[in-house]
Amino acid sequence: MNITATSDLWWKNAVVYCLDVETYMDWNGDGTGDFAGLAQRIDHLADLGITCLWLMPFYPTAERDDGYDITDFYGVDPRLGTHGDLVEVIRTANDRGMRVIADLVVNHTSRKHPWFRSAEQSKDSPFRDFYVWRSDPPPDTSDQVVFPDQEDSIWTLSEKTGEWYLHKFYKEQPDLDVTNPRVRDEIAKIMGFWLQVGLSGFRVDAVPFFLETVGADGGAFPEPHDYLRALRKVLGRRTGDGVLLGEVNLPFDQQLEFFGGADGDELTMQFDFNGMQALYLALARSDAGPIAAALEARPALHPDSQWATFVRNHDELTLDKLSDEEREEVFAAFGPEERMQVYGRGLRRRLPPMLDGDPRRVRMVYSLLFSLPGTPVLFYGEEIGMGEDLDAEGRHAVRTPMQWTSGRNGGFSSAEPRKLPGPVVSGGFAPEYVNVADQRNDPDSLLSFMRLLIRRYRESPELGWGGFQVLEHPCPEVLAHLCTWDDGALVALHNLCPEPRTVPLTLEGCDSGHRLADLLQPGSTPVSDDGRVELQLDGYGYRWLRVVGPDSRRLL
Repeated sequence: MNITATSDLWWKNAVVYCLDVETYMDWNGDGTGDFAGLAQRIDHLADLGITCLWLMPFYPTAERDDGYDITDFYGVDPRLGTHGDLVEVIRTANDRGMRVIADLVVNHTSRKHPWFRSAEQSKDSPFRDFYVWRSDPPPDTSDQVVFPDQEDSIWTLSEKTGEWYLHKFYKEQPDLDVTNPRVRDEIAKIMGFWLQVGLSGFRVDAVPFFLETVGADGGAFPEPHDYLRALRKVLGRRTGDGVLLGEVNLPFDQQLEFFGGADGDELTMQFDFNGMQALYLALARSDAGPIAAALEARPALHPDSQWATFVRNHDELTLDKLSDEEREEVFAAFGPEERMQVYGRGLRRRLPPMLDGDPRRVRMVYSLLFSLPGTPVLFYGEEIGMGEDLDAEGRHAVRTPMQWTSGRNGGFSSAEPRKLPGPVVSGGFAPEYVNVADQRNDPDSLLSFMRLLIRRYRESPELGWGGFQVLEHPCPEVLAHLCTWDDGALVALHNLCPEPRTVPLTLEGCDSGHRLADLLQPGSTPVSDDGRVELQLDGYGYRWLRVVGPDSRRLL
């Protein structure tokens, strides 16, 4: 394959940026972020190098679950703007070289959705079988709830008809019954509508729950993965190059099923939750072993499929795939206070505060993120090193207003602070210390460093497309890996400890006619006749090195 293939399967070397319109930029001064404000900040994202903008739910909502409890799948929350405002954002983003995707949240509706309101009124409602009901009292299901601090059962009694309805999440979010062909058809229409509006695909929320059929009658429902394949076909027919980025927090072998196995005909991409959790364990131990093990455990994928890598997302920083002992190690290192933890299985913190604001460690982690095989996903504010608000409830700790300037409300809004979606971060990560305006023209800022990482990532398609190999060496604190594709090869090294390290490597197929050219700083390193090289790393140091042969035509 050649470089032109990267435009067909664009998601394999994209840079994805997730934001919540409500907390990003308020342009009309009412205290709530809006599409007009986002449009004014599209050029910030273009300058950063973002190629895919992921919008968290912008639909009308009952505001029980930060927009994920939807009352109209075809609407736009009027606080954020109109369909016209959304189209203007999509058009402007496309003009700046960005595709736009949005959350597809179809495993449940809000209890206030018209479908459920009708279903709750009468057992004869045409929407009754859009949901899952039971007439007998349910058994104890407290071990099945997603939010154990909020719910104690996945069944709630609806007094209007005397039956219980299923909800894996909050009781205000009744589950849809995907065994009903009318529900499946409606989901396909929802996708088709937003693709017609201009989206390039979806981030699919809670995919295993979405396909769950426990409690439903089932009937002639096809195998759930056949349905996922059908949705992928709908996407392909409507867009040709659309993407389904799935949230599937399962062991690798089960994730492979959601890709469609060897055929790769279900989800286009999936988040690598296992790798993310291994990263934090490795950071806690100053030992690269957990990351190397997780990367080597990834199953082989269809060439069109891809892993999405990330450091932080909009939810809890889940550690559920670690053992109890490993999780306690991470808690002790990065969340020793109970208020920093959530649900007993995760953290509600952003990376910079977890690393005590140490710029060496923060930059090393993001360098590692962008050098890993896969497609990097950023959560808004990561580009400037935003912190969290531990006084906020639950996951809202990391969903604070974006910090644009050192001024009032961090430049997010001109409204009174009480009207904002939540308080602006205070303390050492407050806007007076962390904001876009101050970092834009500072060549030594985190924002400038992130621009460089993104540029180098986009210039190195082997990171999104190539083969991957962990390189052997005697330094357990250092992850060294090689990515190769077509005529490109890149070696990356990351030191997870504070002491300098000298790392000896042997590169197969290389000799004194090759050299290693640094991509993040000036300089290069010669290679010996037998392919050996010694590389110096500072404490928490990192290096990206392109393998340059005598006939290489790659630009450096």
